[in-house]
Amino acid sequence: MFGEGPARARVLMIGEQPGHEEDLAGRPFVGPAGRILDRALAAAGIARGDVYVTNVVKHFKWEPRGKRRIHAKPSQTEIAACLPWLRAELDLVKPEAVVCLGATAAQALLGSGFRVTRQRGRWFSGPSASRVLATMHPSSLLRAPDEGSRRREFAGFVADLAAVAAALR
Repeated sequence: MFGEGPARARVLMIGEQPGHEEDLAGRPFVGPAGRILDRALAAAGIARGDVYVTNVVKHFKWEPRGKRRIHAKPSQTEIAACLPWLRAELDLVKPEAVVCLGATAAQALLGSGFRVTRQRGRWFSGPSASRVLATMHPSSLLRAPDEGSRRREFAGFVADLAAVAAALR
């Protein structure tokens, strides 16, 4: 599954891989994590329609659990196999800013030593864009242990996206 959004979007956001709902719909970020992303973008003052969204890995890797398909982390081989398509998307869109959503996206673009927990919300120069910012993946909010944690993490996520909005003004 390839990304979607304006051909000349100023912001390109990269996730890890499609999820169950994305796989069924054939579109990125339309499931629960996509709904969180939409809320955070709106709170940060960024229109979803102005953003190109895609994933590092272009297929949904999963494990069966009863009748459910549960996300499985992609291997380095799968990431490497999909990087040419991601690079092509970056080259075609030519965004002013790239936002890596989660560790898989950040490490694919900024190197295996990148740590979102330590380096999120800061600007870096990447191979395909002069401004790259990494933040959490919206799906991590779905795994927060309680409502207070979800609110704090969502506020941090919005603050990271607000920094992107501010940089583009």
